Amino acid sequence: MLNVLNNVVQTINGVVWGWPMIILLLGTHIFMTIRTGFIQRFSITRGIPLSVKKDPGAEGEVSQFGALTTALAATIGTGNIVGVGTAIALGGPGAVLWCWLTGVFGMATKYAEAYIAVKFRVKTEDGRMQGGAMYALERGLHMKWLGVLFAFFAGFASFGIGCATQVNSIAEVCHTNFGIPPVIVGIVIAILTAIVIFGGIQSISGVCEKLVPFMAIFYVVGCIIILFMNYDFIIPAIKVICKLAFKPGAAVGGLVGSGIRAAMHYGVARGLFSNESGLGSAPIAAAAAQTRNPVRQALVSSTGTFWDTVVVCLMTGLVLVTTIMKNPGINMSSVTNGGQLTSLAFRQIPVIGPVILTLGIICFAYSTVLGWAYYGERCIEYLAGHKVLVIYRIVYILVAAIAPIIALDLVWLIADTLNALMAIPNLIAVLALSGLMAKDTKKFIKNLDAQDETQVPIVKK
Repeated sequence: MLNVLNNVVQTINGVVWGWPMIILLLGTHIFMTIRTGFIQRFSITRGIPLSVKKDPGAEGEVSQFGALTTALAATIGTGNIVGVGTAIALGGPGAVLWCWLTGVFGMATKYAEAYIAVKFRVKTEDGRMQGGAMYALERGLHMKWLGVLFAFFAGFASFGIGCATQVNSIAEVCHTNFGIPPVIVGIVIAILTAIVIFGGIQSISGVCEKLVPFMAIFYVVGCIIILFMNYDFIIPAIKVICKLAFKPGAAVGGLVGSGIRAAMHYGVARGLFSNESGLGSAPIAAAAAQTRNPVRQALVSSTGTFWDTVVVCLMTGLVLVTTIMKNPGINMSSVTNGGQLTSLAFRQIPVIGPVILTLGIICFAYSTVLGWAYYGERCIEYLAGHKVLVIYRIVYILVAAIAPIIALDLVWLIADTLNALMAIPNLIAVLALSGLMAKDTKKFIKNLDAQDETQVPIVKK
C-alpha cells in the first residue's frame, strides 16, 4: 500500500514540477520584470538601504530587517549548498547561469508577491499583523476558496519541507561528522525550536536577525577562500558556464555540458527551489513588517532573492566549477548528488573546510525550520483560527523530534508536491493584481526621494 502511495505521489510530483510549472514561474518572473519597469534596479539601490532602516510611525510587529531575515531564514537552506551541486551534476556547468538568471528575474516576482501580501494584510483583535497570498486572494480578488487552498498547501508543507527534511539533514551531518546519534539531534533541535517558536514572530525574527547574517557571511567567507585558492580558474569557469548554458560540449577538467535543455531545466528548477520566488511563502513574513507602504516593504523583500540566488548560489556555483577545473581527476560520473560535490570543494581548505560546510548546513537547515514554522502558523490560523496555534506548534515540535529516525522519502515527495501546488493560487493573485501593483509602484518610485509616504489603511480582522 505504501509503495502504491509513493508511486502516485511521485507521478503527481513529476507533473506539478514539470516543464509547465517551470515555464509558468519563469514566465511570471519575466512578465513581472517588464510590468514593474525592471524593479530590480531599485531593489538593489534602494531596497538594500531600506532593509536596515526603520520606518518611524509604521504599524507592524517586527522591523523590516526582521521580516527580511525571517524570510531569508526559511529561504536560504541546503538548496543553496546541495541544490546547486545537484544542478551541476545533472545539467552541467551551464545550469549555474540559468540558476542565476532565475534569481535575477525572480526578484520581480518576489517584489510583486510581497506587495500584495502587505497591501491586503489585516490586523487581528490582539494587534498582530497577518497577510500573504490567502488574504490577497480573499480581499483583493474575492476568491476566498483559492486562499483556503493556498493556506492548506502551505500549512501542511511546513511539516515536511520546512521541518522534517531539514532536521533530518542536520542529524545526518552531525552523525557523519561528530558521531552524534540522530535521536539526540532530533530531541535537541525540537527543544531549541520550541523555545523560539512559542515566543511568536518577535522571538523568531529576533533569532533570525542574528543567525541569518552570521551563517551567510560565514559560508560566503568560506567560498571566497576557495575562490582565492582557485583564482586562476575563475575567468575560465565563467566562460565555461556561459558557453555550456546553451550548447553541449566538453571543457577543462572533465566538465561536460548536457545541452541547453538539461542546463536550463536543472538550473531553473534549482533556482526556483532555492529562492522560492513565486511560491508565496516569504511574503507571509513580509506582512508582519513595520512599514507604511507595501511598495517599501516589497523592495526590501525582493532583496531576499538577490542575496539567496544572485549572490549565495552564484558563489557556490563558481566554487564547484573552479574546483572541478582545478582537479581534473574528479570523476563527475561517480558523483551521485550535490552534497558530494560540495564536500570535495570545501576539503580544499585545510582542517576548517569541512567544519565550515558542516556548520553552514546545520545553520541553514535550522533557520529554515524556524522560518517555515511561522509560515505554517499563519496558514493554519487562517484555516482554523488562533486557538489551534498551540496544537500546531506541539505537532511541529514532535515532527522535529522524530524526523531523524523515520524514512522521509514519501514525506519529502508530498511536501515538494504541496510546494508546487502553493505556487498556482499565489501566481493567480500576483498576475491578477499586477495592474494595481504597477500603479502603486510607479507612484512610489516617483515620490521616493520626497519621502512623503503615508500609512496605508489596515483592515481589522
